[in-house]
Amino acid sequence: MKRNLLFTATLAGALLSGCATQSSNNFQAFQPEDLNALVKSGKLVQKTNSFFVVNDSSSSMSRTYVNSTDYSGTKLDVEKNLLNKFNKSIPVMPLTSGLRSFGFGPCLSWGSTYLNQAVQNYSPAGFETAITSLQCSSGGTPLATALSDSGKDISSAPGNIALLVFSDGIEEVSPIPTAEALKTQYGDKLCIYTVWVGNDEDAAGQTVLQDLANASGCGFSTTADAISSPKGMSDFVKNVFLKAGTPKVADCSTQDDDKDGVSNCLDKCPDTPKGAIVDKDGCWAFHGVLFDFDSDKVKSKYDPLIQNAVEVMKLNPGLTVEIQGHTDSYGTDAYNEKLSQRRANAVKNELVKLGVDGKRLSTAGYGESQPVDTNETDEGRAYNRRVNYKRTDK
Repeated sequence: MKRNLLFTATLAGALLSGCATQSSNNFQAFQPEDLNALVKSGKLVQKTNSFFVVNDSSSSMSRTYVNSTDYSGTKLDVEKNLLNKFNKSIPVMPLTSGLRSFGFGPCLSWGSTYLNQAVQNYSPAGFETAITSLQCSSGGTPLATALSDSGKDISSAPGNIALLVFSDGIEEVSPIPTAEALKTQYGDKLCIYTVWVGNDEDAAGQTVLQDLANASGCGFSTTADAISSPKGMSDFVKNVFLKAGTPKVADCSTQDDDKDGVSNCLDKCPDTPKGAIVDKDGCWAFHGVLFDFDSDKVKSKYDPLIQNAVEVMKLNPGLTVEIQGHTDSYGTDAYNEKLSQRRANAVKNELVKLGVDGKRLSTAGYGESQPVDTNETDEGRAYNRRVNYKRTDK
């Protein structure tokens, strides 16, 4: 008689718990998309402050996942791989996290739900520990109970909360009333997101998870296959944690990208080569009466600027430049164009005399067509009479 009672009790326990199936902690190689630059620039801003995962560790997750050739192993193995990808894809930002699993049996310390990680400050390493604590799957599917317990878990979670449910959706009792109660309790702070990890035979569960997400009014439902790729997971993470923001505008007055001493705000020539002497506009140029009337002889007072050009060409061996001649508005357009060309040629000849390879130099005369100052004053006209160098290697 005692033997029969013992057998009956053992059989009942086995039916309740299911056979515990061990899960692997060997995750797929995964290279996530980097969202940090988008967050740092302000193009994306944080909308969620806490996330809490409710993971299905019931016996149905012991079945082999057959809906994708990307995965081998059980549905629980797929859940853990997805959580690993999710963990790797979260950009750097302040968060709290937690995880609770549901089922029954030895995998959950003989309870229907188990708190694998209490709500705490999020770190990738800490959450990975929570993922690897999902060691096996067994028992029934008390998702409603898990949601109820999670409602207590997240009471200490700050800010807006994302409740993430990973499951095949095959439930014993509808979880929708519990989800609706959680929404009533937490209001706009709470959004529910569900991930269906099921085979074709679990199709009814996908509808359950969709209804569960709908109950929160602000979440959504997706599938394992949809978020398996780097882009798919990146989109999932963005939708859960982030929203569009206004990009931060850099203060150009404090920036000098080409290191020429002129801030980006004022720099009209932002690609000045290393070592060049620039004018107030950040351009590699020299201004004033370079030549006597109708003369193309470079005056000796400009020797230091000519010598600087030689040094710049030496410092930047791959550099090629166009030497550009300009005039003020005195004289006809045709005359000024020819005059500016002759003077550009004269500067090129000086550089070649000093050892610069002529193949690295071209010339152009623009006459009076490109003033950089007014032609109504002597000072303005002097500034317009100039020779400048435009790099042609970029």
